[in-house]
Amino acid sequence: MPTYAEIQAQIEQLQADAEKIRQDNMSTAIAQIRALMKEHGVTLDDLSKANGKESSASSPIAKYRDPETGNSWSGRGKKPGWFKRHIEAGESEESLLVKP
Repeated sequence: MPTYAEIQAQIEQLQADAEKIRQDNMSTAIAQIRALMKEHGVTLDDLSKANGKESSASSPIAKYRDPETGNSWSGRGKKPGWFKRHIEAGESEESLLVKP
């Protein structure tokens, strides 16, 4: 019969294994969601609106949008990483402007 300590060690190992599987599944799900969003042109704002959570009037209006993820930036404050990456890759700021 296993000891209490041995069973506790097994429990810890099983919990660690379960967490790794959960993280792997979540990564796969996120990749699938991003692909569907890109395929259908869905943005995070679209999801919020569909969920009944309209942007508040005090929220700044998006001026730039990441075409890959749908993330947006108002043009105020610190430049987000996605914006910098696109500019460093040779894209112009104008190419990232939100189209009406």
